[in-house]
Amino acid sequence: MNIRLGNDFFCRDVLVVAPELIGKTLVRSIDGTIHKSIITEVEAYRGVEDLACHASKGRTKRTEVMFQQGGLVYVYLIYGMYWMLNFVTGDSGNPQAVLIRGINDCYGPGRITKRLSINGDFYGEDLVISSRLWVEDRNSSPVIQSDTRIGVEYAGEEWASKPWRFFTNDYLKK
Repeated sequence: MNIRLGNDFFCRDVLVVAPELIGKTLVRSIDGTIHKSIITEVEAYRGVEDLACHASKGRTKRTEVMFQQGGLVYVYLIYGMYWMLNFVTGDSGNPQAVLIRGINDCYGPGRITKRLSINGDFYGEDLVISSRLWVEDRNSSPVIQSDTRIGVEYAGEEWASKPWRFFTNDYLKK
């Protein structure tokens, strides 16, 4: 039986949580139908010092949820058309989040939110108690790899070169 992840999982440093999300099950309830997908790729964004992190611009209406306790959903719209799904991690006041980049049956953060009907209404959703979106532990041990984050060159070489993208190929459909 899969166990829903609680605050104790999300209220840790993003560099611990992000790789541990690989192999977990992302669960979305849509009109009474449960959709389950295995998380296969994520990126970590760590605090105001990380120039690739939205919180580096300070506390704003957009980033407010990132300054809250881990376990909340941070969604934002890019290019006026793609919602990005992130999970807030860490302690209140220390903004960190994990971007969900891939699930076993869908790659690309915009494609994931489209497939799972996730939009701005999910901003601030509590993954621990939500009936619409949560994460379950499958008790799996995938082989996890890391590499640089995608599309963050604007943050400068120091931040663009951080190996804070975590992924596995264990669940790719053959």
